Amino acid sequence: MTETTTQDPQPQAWAGVELDTVDEQLAARLVEQARSQGISLVGPDGLLQRMTKLVLESALEGELTDHLGYPHSDPAGRNGANSRNGTRPKTVLTEIGPVELEVPRDRDASFQPKIVRKRQRRLVGMDDLVVSLVAKGLTTGEVAAHLAEIYGTQVSRQTISTITDRVLEGLAAWQSRPLDAVYPVIFIDAINVKLRDGQVCNRPIYVALGVTADGERDILGLWAGDGGEGAKYWLHVLTEIKNRGVGDVCIVVCDGLAGLPEAISAVWPAAVTQTCIVHLLRNSFRYASRKDWAAIAADLKPVYTAPTEAAALEALASFAAAWEARYPAIIRLWEHAWAEFVPFLAFDPQIRTIIATTNAIESLNARFRRSVKARGHFPNEQAALKHLYLTIVSLDPTGRGRRRWTNRWKAALNAFDIAFDGRLSAGRK
Repeated sequence: MTETTTQDPQPQAWAGVELDTVDEQLAARLVEQARSQGISLVGPDGLLQRMTKLVLESALEGELTDHLGYPHSDPAGRNGANSRNGTRPKTVLTEIGPVELEVPRDRDASFQPKIVRKRQRRLVGMDDLVVSLVAKGLTTGEVAAHLAEIYGTQVSRQTISTITDRVLEGLAAWQSRPLDAVYPVIFIDAINVKLRDGQVCNRPIYVALGVTADGERDILGLWAGDGGEGAKYWLHVLTEIKNRGVGDVCIVVCDGLAGLPEAISAVWPAAVTQTCIVHLLRNSFRYASRKDWAAIAADLKPVYTAPTEAAALEALASFAAAWEARYPAIIRLWEHAWAEFVPFLAFDPQIRTIIATTNAIESLNARFRRSVKARGHFPNEQAALKHLYLTIVSLDPTGRGRRRWTNRWKAALNAFDIAFDGRLSAGRK
């Protein structure tokens, strides 16, 4: 079994070091010297590999010095109980390719290096790279081929599977973690993935995304269902979310699935069930020829941007007069969803805008679908859940998206405080 480390191995050695203190002139001289000697900057035996080897070996030597209590060649070690005992070769896989190291040893074998642990064959950056590639939809075979082609690194499919399997423990903890007491908005939806269960078939994966009282995005969980998407299973999902601490939700945004409003009301009686405007528009287009989509979208806009329910009804009547003869199913769709659409019209414009245009869960589902499409199908539901969780883990690595999200919700949350009479205060951190 190989090991990896996920934390800074020598915090005391790096404390207080700033990147801008690095001697840029020294770096420039090294690059120039490498070029003059015909040494590549990257690739096998390139400058980066040599520097990585030098840094790692120097760090390992420093760790052994700390362990023994005296530096290399110090006379104090000649008659001590423990001393240096040469080196042993070791190859570690890194993001710039394999690096050959000479790992120092001590005579009584009590030295336990931390920067490159015993039996560790990959630095943590390589594991992160594998997880990122799998999250983007590559199979284990494709990841192995990519690493061999780009980095000259031979990694077996089994090793890649072992790396990604380590997220399963994190998935279980994430799926059962306690949640906030109050959420202003929870978006719920399901996507279909293909599972090879005897024969390849579609299975729904239920997704819930909450907006916290502080305006942060919180993906509440993933659940694999049986058969098609159904309100009965949604009742199970929402009940589990409630059991994890969510006592109140102001608005639940969903599609027009039959029975879903009743399931939501059974779990959170005070919650407003709101049909997703984007779902209504998308479902409307399914009944129409593509050449009419732009005109239909333009004629439906006065319905969902109307200031009052009466104005929306008038706009829908105008839409029906123009399109009912050609597409009567679109009119029936909006009439059937009207009870769950109407609450939207009573909200402050700030709340309307954020629900109608953020399309929060659709953005997440788009990432899921792109990754799943690249992968094809999965052997079982655990593999599908692991893959989607890896996609979540790889979201927004820089944190800029999280900051934009929070800023976008600030005005809406002020409106929520007024519209829902202080119900959010229990959810403030």
